[in-house]
Amino acid sequence: MLKDFSKVETFLTVVREKSFSKASKKLGISQPAVTQQIKLLEEYLDIQIVDRKKNGIKLTTAGEELYKVAIKLEKHLLAAEREMLRLVNKEVIFVLGASPVIGNYILPNFLNDIQEAIKNNVMLKVEDAREITEKLLDKKVDLALIEAPIFQEGIIYREWLEDELVITSRSPLPKLVKKEDLLSYNWICREEESNTRKIIHETFEKMDVDCKSFKVKSIVTSSTAVKHTLMKANIEETPTVSILSKHIIADELENGLLYTTKMKGLKLTRMLYLCYIKDRKHDALIDNVINYIMSKQDIKA
Repeated sequence: MLKDFSKVETFLTVVREKSFSKASKKLGISQPAVTQQIKLLEEYLDIQIVDRKKNGIKLTTAGEELYKVAIKLEKHLLAAEREMLRLVNKEVIFVLGASPVIGNYILPNFLNDIQEAIKNNVMLKVEDAREITEKLLDKKVDLALIEAPIFQEGIIYREWLEDELVITSRSPLPKLVKKEDLLSYNWICREEESNTRKIIHETFEKMDVDCKSFKVKSIVTSSTAVKHTLMKANIEETPTVSILSKHIIADELENGLLYTTKMKGLKLTRMLYLCYIKDRKHDALIDNVINYIMSKQDIKA
């Protein structure tokens, strides 16, 4: 008899990720360990369930049948876990932690849907990445979504969504700007410690653009404050610009209240991450939330 669910969970993860290596990253175990668990499962069942291909994996006919059974087993285990929590009168609230751009501008688009999808109450806490990471380690947050990962032992990090940063202004701007245009504009900048500012500085530096030569009008400590400051800029003067995530200004762009431009050869992006502690890598509820959020990789700003 199969003594635990871990091997079945590994099998489910391999199928969902379509890769042994991606499954190992998600589970927080080595790739050989993933291979070993699948091998043990095959030996126990005395059938081959997975064919490894150059471009991923393919289930055998027996593997397809096993996958259907494993899905049912997973659902029953999750339901049983909820019933046990109800028996001890423990209210289950799934706590999401998010850094500001994600928590204020991306998650609200489908936060209610998460609660419906997992059939569980959800709470959202929005703080900076460092504070959210600390809460994750203290188990005050079940799952974290951050744009500036602070890589630490004991936490599994998964790439989720690429976020584009764009040059933004209240003044209409040309489709493409040159280096001299950037030097002529008035700038609203983030503080030096800001991850956004570091990305901007490093990217411009590669293009031989010295950010220190910009005409800085003000320094602001939050992206939301940058946006509101831009909205108050005088459009009769030299354009006041800043660099913001497309997600932050999506509504203003749609309504013609803000404008964006690009510099040839310049693309400012950063990766957004899902994070959870390794101790909870077998938590079915966390896995359900992650699977749902990962399905939202095509979010348009």
